[in-house]
Amino acid sequence: MIILVVSQKGGCGKSTTSVNICAELARANKDVVLLDADKQGTAARWAADRNTAEVSPVIHCVQKFGNIRETLLDLDKRYEFVVVDTAGRDSKEMRTGITAADIVLVPFRPSQPDLDTLAHFVEVFEEALDLMPNPSIKAFAVLTMAPSNPVVNETNEAKEYLAEYPQLKLLKTIIRDRKVYRDCMAEGKGVVEMDNGKAKGEIQMLVKELLSD
Repeated sequence: MIILVVSQKGGCGKSTTSVNICAELARANKDVVLLDADKQGTAARWAADRNTAEVSPVIHCVQKFGNIRETLLDLDKRYEFVVVDTAGRDSKEMRTGITAADIVLVPFRPSQPDLDTLAHFVEVFEEALDLMPNPSIKAFAVLTMAPSNPVVNETNEAKEYLAEYPQLKLLKTIIRDRKVYRDCMAEGKGVVEMDNGKAKGEIQMLVKELLSD
């Protein structure tokens, strides 16, 4: 199964979401590989830090840029799960990844600029599929970096906005803005491997939702 994590905008926790999905799948004894298709290399650095610190289980990481379709299809034959971190913008990696993915996940923050990027993502999504149909693909959006003490109901606002875009289903999981998500990136770990029950529950719920739909 290929899980493509995409965004039209940086700073939404895309790489953090990607590596944490990997860590949870590995913790559950799934055979998973991380593909870093973002030239910033955040996910690859996380995997290298994990390897240096000898964190178990081992998570293999490869980097590939440009047209990633054939690489994804090849990895999909060799691993149970392929998790892909793409750049925070419209890119060849995103468009070619969409043609191969089983699941596309769009993390976004509870802010108007982030919501506005979802409309453009839907355009890119449809353009990519027009060029090369992928009938089994499912697309989800997940609210990330949400205030841990919300004063507004970000979920309802996001639902209202996404109602115009039936191509994207909003997940029930909300990833809150917690320090442990920043700490885990520096340590080559997932939050499921750290001492924060709330963050661990968020990632486990996210993975469960992705795989059950």
